[in-house]
Amino acid sequence: MKIVNIKSKLPDTDKVTINLGLVDLAQMDLLVGEGFYTNRTDFVRTAIRNLLQQHAEAIRQTVLRKRFVTGLQRYSRAELERVVAAGEQLEIHVLGLATVDDDVTPELARSAIASIQVLGAFIASPAVKDALADRLHT
Repeated sequence: MKIVNIKSKLPDTDKVTINLGLVDLAQMDLLVGEGFYTNRTDFVRTAIRNLLQQHAEAIRQTVLRKRFVTGLQRYSRAELERVVAAGEQLEIHVLGLATVDDDVTPELARSAIASIQVLGAFIASPAVKDALADRLHT
């Protein structure tokens, strides 16, 4: 049995690049300089967290309505083989991180997964990603 160390593959963060006006940047730098935030990144993260908290109910309702799984969702070879054996296909909706184990073949992935929508990150072998390219919505 092959043990997959998913934790070693998981990204802690993802990089986002934004363009801000000079006045906004100056105001942000002023707050950093005055000690309200440790740096620009701390300011931006805090602002994002505050906005996400403001919209928490809308997020919750959308997750329920669209049937998203929140957090980490891992798909193993054994699980996908059970799906195929049952004559079914998965409609995957993940808000967070979806992973497909390295021992899943492209053929098995195509047989088991009808569609996959990930808001966050999707980790799978390049061959599996290629096999699911027409079914992947990120």
